[in-house]
Amino acid sequence: MANTMNTLSSDAENFFIDALPGQERYVAPEEETPLRAVDSIDESAPPTSMWADAWRTLRKNPLFIISAILIVFIVVVALFPQLFTSNDPKYCTLDNSLAGPSAGHPLGFDKQGCDVYSRVIYGARTSISVGILTTLIVALVGGLIGAIAGFFGGWVDAILSRITDIFYAIPMLLGAIVVLQMFRTSTSIWKVVLVLALFGWVSIARIARSAVLEAKNLEFNTASTALGSTPMRNLFRHVIPNSLAPVIVIATTSLGSYIVSEATLSFLGIGLPSSVVSWGGDISTAQSLLRTNPEVLFYPSAALAVTVLAFIMMGDAVKDALDPKSRTA
Repeated sequence: MANTMNTLSSDAENFFIDALPGQERYVAPEEETPLRAVDSIDESAPPTSMWADAWRTLRKNPLFIISAILIVFIVVVALFPQLFTSNDPKYCTLDNSLAGPSAGHPLGFDKQGCDVYSRVIYGARTSISVGILTTLIVALVGGLIGAIAGFFGGWVDAILSRITDIFYAIPMLLGAIVVLQMFRTSTSIWKVVLVLALFGWVSIARIARSAVLEAKNLEFNTASTALGSTPMRNLFRHVIPNSLAPVIVIATTSLGSYIVSEATLSFLGIGLPSSVVSWGGDISTAQSLLRTNPEVLFYPSAALAVTVLAFIMMGDAVKDALDPKSRTA
């Protein structure tokens, strides 16, 4: 047996490693097992970050491409409505009440004799403005509160978490209705934005707190502290940037719900005043025409549905790119 083992050890083509009787393992020589092309690493390629990987994934996602095209188109309509219509959405005459499509008025007129097409075009500005502004405020306030609560912990976390729980117990739409009833004399779009943000920051705060709790215990934060970095510097320089992914996902997905909330409040007559052109206000005005002239109700409803769908699709695509574990396909 010893002679046999000596012979095997001198043979470069097969040998046994740490083998017991009956448990021998064959290991091929290294020169016979070259590194395959699929396993090779391009050492000359620059390193990529999580955001670069996410962008590479998004570019290949048809859901992202379709939603991005829709959102870009809707934003262009909101910013430059005069490129799509030359009619004044507030110019109404009862002579055209419920008149059908005509030259320059492809969607006809509503009950007040206003051009439906121009009101749909100009209504995009209101809905997009409310959705984007509310999302920005909610992400900033909720993300900051959640980050501070998760990073410092202790009594800071206890106080902020209890405040978050109080607001979380209040339904956003119900709370917005109660508060808006107190400020019905105000006609500013900021009234709706601030009220929606007041009750909408809670979800992002909870997500941000969880992300920061996970990020603050990672090695980079410990190393930064060991090098003499202050807690506030660690929070804003290292922890928050590495906790943004779930916050961005929730903010993108929630943007569509804020647009729907604004339309709902305007539909109920307590959101934006009738002097402001909005899809929710037009839907509210046209609800009495559902049986006789449903097309007057259909056009602003379809514009609202397409816009919300585009942002929801964008949110799903971003979620798949930034959080691969949550991918549905």
